[in-house]
Amino acid sequence: MGKRKKSSRKPAAATAARRREPLDTAFTCLFCHHDKSVTVRVDRKEGIAQLVCRVCDQRYQSKVNHLTEPVDIYSEWLDAADAAQKEDHGTRRPTASSSRQAPAPPSVGSDDD
Repeated sequence: MGKRKKSSRKPAAATAARRREPLDTAFTCLFCHHDKSVTVRVDRKEGIAQLVCRVCDQRYQSKVNHLTEPVDIYSEWLDAADAAQKEDHGTRRPTASSSRQAPAPPSVGSDDD
């Protein structure tokens, strides 16, 4: 009796599926809208990440851990900017209102004609 043949598999296809694309480290600025002007530096030893726009000099700083990537810091910055904008709109008075009082509605039973 003979041995069974091994199935022939292509190892190149298996390694191509495991290969991960590198994540971006340069992003679009929220304030000046320049592409790839925002860079993120992650200092794992200090536990701090810094985000800086080269065009408008917008800055953001956050704490990091061993799993944090630059895209995580960018998304935190987006969330913080949205929260600040919502907070700013919530504390201001609406611009459509005026300080004048509205005219009183005409009363039903009066004969002012």
